Amino acid sequence: MQTIYLTQPSESYASQVMDIRKEMLASGDGFDGCGGLEDTESFEEWINFEKRLKLKYKNGYVPSRIYLAVRKEDGKVVGIIDYRSPLTEFLLKYGGNIGYSVRPSERGKGYAAEMLRLILPICRDAGEKRVLVTCDKDNVASRKSIVKNGGVLENEIQDVSDLSNCGVIQRFWIRL
Repeated sequence: MQTIYLTQPSESYASQVMDIRKEMLASGDGFDGCGGLEDTESFEEWINFEKRLKLKYKNGYVPSRIYLAVRKEDGKVVGIIDYRSPLTEFLLKYGGNIGYSVRPSERGKGYAAEMLRLILPICRDAGEKRVLVTCDKDNVASRKSIVKNGGVLENEIQDVSDLSNCGVIQRFWIRL
């Protein structure tokens, strides 16, 4: 796997972020950890996370830090990851502290596990002692990425929120 780093979104990545959006829409993927990218038509609209997401989620809004995963070798954005805190009742049950997506054309290369590894020190520096990461029960790749980073399965829950594809969400805690 080529090395990646996390960086905050900026205008210099605008076209790549919108390319990820197109790629994920074309493949029918969810946009976990992408700051509502699926709901926007332009980078300028997407980058205004706080204002846009506060309007969408109202009292359920939780501040999040969104990062792009960039491959060092060529500067290609391979994924998006976010860290959310504090956990609302909804996030505690279904969504967790961290959400992430790897663009479809870059999957199977270990980027999700590396993205998760890179965000954990950010969570620790923010005062977290442990973080919750969730995934669909049938998302084997995500589960492996979580476990590789120390995730311990707490339980599986029926998804009544319609977030998952299979109807069951696995909840993992990672101690920092």
